[in-house]
Parts: sequence; C-alpha cells; structure tokens
Amino acid sequence: MKCPFCGNIDSQVKDSRPAEEHAAIRRRRFCPNCGARFTTFERVQLRELTVVKRNGRRVPFERDKLARSVEIALRKRPVEPERVDNMISDIVRKLESRGESEVDSQTVGRFVMDALRGVDDVAYVRYASVYKDFREAKDFEDIIEELSASDPVSDNAA
Repeated sequence: MKCPFCGNIDSQVKDSRPAEEHAAIRRRRFCPNCGARFTTFERVQLRELTVVKRNGRRVPFERDKLARSVEIALRKRPVEPERVDNMISDIVRKLESRGESEVDSQTVGRFVMDALRGVDDVAYVRYASVYKDFREAKDFEDIIEELSASDPVSDNAA
C-alpha cells in the first residue's frame, strides 16, 4: 500500500482487525521510509457499479463520495461515527445486491434518504433539501410536516 505522506510503496501492516460488523478489515500501517502511520480498510466489492446521473452521464460509483455527502448532512449532529460507517456499508450492500451494474442517482439518493430518516431527522431534512432541490421555505415546511406526521413520538405528545 502506498504511503499517503511520502509516496513510498512499501508500507508494513502493524495490526489488522475486523471492522464494520465484520464487513471490512481495518489495517494499521507503518511507512519505514518516513515513519508515518496510517489506516486502511479492506472491503468486499460484489461488483463494479456505475451511477447514471440525471443528465444521462455515467460515472463510477465512489463509496467515499457517498460518505462525504452523508457526513455533510450529519455535520455537528450527535451520531456516532461507527453508526455512520455501518449505514454507509448497508447502503453500498443494497446497491451491489440489486444485481445490476448501473444504478441511477435517484435510487442512491432514495437509499440515503431512507437511511438518514432512521438516524437523524435534521440530517434527513438537510439531505432532502439538496436531493429534492428545495427552492423555497415552503419546501422545508412540507418535509417537516411529513416527518411530524409519521413520527410516533410527536403523535403521543399531542
């Protein structure tokens, strides 16, 4: 594995352990050239996925891009990093297990929305505002009403 600090290609594995509920292997590595330590993850990849964008453009699916969008929605929210990793792994697993090599971006967005709804309402609304391209405050009101209507806690409080 190439060292991200100096570019040396001969890093050494110092420790390996299961991660993400045994769906990945976390490896701590050491670079003998610069002395840096870094972590890598090894995951099973069932198939190469291509995302079909709304404009018809096809791009390779990137787990890191999915993780960044989820992390932006969850910024400054009280959600454990391990739970976020598990959620992202679940989304990727669902996408890969569909049996198709191409997936449209709307499907990816729906899977993320479904996952965020079960994790954090604020992150759900944040993500929805981008995914559904909110244009005015009424769009926020509508999705908050939808959340309130389906939330059993708010039903009991009334």
